[in-house]
Amino acid sequence: MAITNEEVLKALDFVIEPELKKDIVSLGLVSNIKTQGNTVSFHVKASNPAMHYRKRLEEACIHQVRRFLGEDVAVMAEVDALPKSAERPPEQRRILPNVKKIIAVASGKGGVGKSTITANLAAGLASMGYKVGLVDADIYGPSMPLMFDVFNEKPGVAGEGSDNKIVPVENYGVKMLSIGFFAEANQAIVWRGPMASKALSQMFTDVHWGELDFMLIDLPPGTGDIHLQLVQQIPLDGVVIVSTPQAVALADARKGVGMFKLENINIPVLGIVENMSWFTPEELPDNKYYIFGKEGAKNLAEEMNVKLLGQIPLVQSIREAGDAGRPAVLQETTPQALALKEMIGNILESINIK
Repeated sequence: MAITNEEVLKALDFVIEPELKKDIVSLGLVSNIKTQGNTVSFHVKASNPAMHYRKRLEEACIHQVRRFLGEDVAVMAEVDALPKSAERPPEQRRILPNVKKIIAVASGKGGVGKSTITANLAAGLASMGYKVGLVDADIYGPSMPLMFDVFNEKPGVAGEGSDNKIVPVENYGVKMLSIGFFAEANQAIVWRGPMASKALSQMFTDVHWGELDFMLIDLPPGTGDIHLQLVQQIPLDGVVIVSTPQAVALADARKGVGMFKLENINIPVLGIVENMSWFTPEELPDNKYYIFGKEGAKNLAEEMNVKLLGQIPLVQSIREAGDAGRPAVLQETTPQALALKEMIGNILESINIK
């Protein structure tokens, strides 16, 4: 009786991809099945390009096919490597396989409101019904615990043995993890680069994130070890650059855009957010004072051929909302909330989500 493709797939259901921890059929790693008489051939993708890894997967495939279809079946399994993580479908990733979109938020220099923008982006997306996770990767200056009013919370732990995972803290519908949860309020985090990179890696691999529509990553300011490790390890779908309109901030923002556009990094720059675009005093709501310069980030976006994602005013209530642990985007109809919501809409459009 002729062997069918369905019988081959049923046998390969029992082959588990070692790094992805699921069977190769449900992961969509099997293709080009051919059967002729007592001979079966097929193509399999492996998550690891190493020769010994691919050989082990090949042997597992041959074993399961012969186990189900007979020891006399001739099996030819061609195994090669999947493309790099950023080019794979989410379910074929070793890191964050249940996350649909991963976005980093970066700035060339500190003090431009990058963490404020990240917090409002996360809370705004969650308020729209998206499942959102947030990693505070600003190792040396973590601020998310304060901005989400979870300063005194601690992450939980779930599972046993090798399945033991950290459970993120959650507020306003956002799951989050930050080094700030593991340090005392007055404790400085003094780590060398490798220690910081290892801690960051664990925030992605040793945490029970569940299924998410978005994972947001609040990067440290500048361009350094953590940024390089992140783009090498995490399959980013895009990066948002935050700057103020002033020349000194724009000079560093230009470097940030340039870094992500380097050929060996090549992460899509979704656009630039101009923060602190103008100051509007509460008693003069129709007045705009361009304290840090006018439309500097808008001009930079045009110069570097990237999108201007939003212009966020310098309003006292944004700072107060961050200090109180309730992101300003949740204030519904205030001018600053509307500006932040417009920014979120532009980011969704840039990453092709309508």
